[in-house]
Amino acid sequence: MHIPSAETKDIEVLSFEDAKQNSGREDYDREKWIYIPDFYSEYRYILGTRGHRPLICIGINPSTAEPDNLDNTLKSVERIAHYNDYDSFIMFNVYAQRATDPDHMERELNRRMHEENMKAFEYVLSISEEQPSVWAAWGTIIEKRAYLPECVLDMIHLGEKYGAKWFTAGARSRKAGHPHHPLYLKKDSVLDPFDAEDYITTLKEKMKK
Repeated sequence: MHIPSAETKDIEVLSFEDAKQNSGREDYDREKWIYIPDFYSEYRYILGTRGHRPLICIGINPSTAEPDNLDNTLKSVERIAHYNDYDSFIMFNVYAQRATDPDHMERELNRRMHEENMKAFEYVLSISEEQPSVWAAWGTIIEKRAYLPECVLDMIHLGEKYGAKWFTAGARSRKAGHPHHPLYLKKDSVLDPFDAEDYITTLKEKMKK
């Protein structure tokens, strides 16, 4: 379990560029893994494997996973990426603060950390050698905090710059059309095209009421 020890505004949060340059750990294969920052902390920008055609999976916030120590959600992400013919996967999150239970996420947006997280997302989009494939996979958790839909909207706009294609896997929720969380998906789940901007615009209106 990871319960945040403090709000991120009260701790040192490395910029994405500084976190990317920090390479002190030697206990995992850097030729295989992307892990930024490369130490366990209250936040995480990126965790995934290296390849030419990654499937970029978007959750809400990171939990405890690290290289060679994936949790069940990331194991499912990896299986589904390979089933859909991607050579790698990247786990990214709408918000970078670690919390095993999303109810423990901070109530207020840390604007600076969000901006650095968006720099990380742009980096992820840029390393795909093809049109980036982005898998929305956050489930109903997106309604936990009012700032989360706005963060997703920033991601959608960044994705437009790179021609990103958005997908979901599994059935979307009936009422709000939330993307299915990866944890309980079958390993042979296929990706379905997803109009992320229409979904998020509708969700923002719903959450205002």
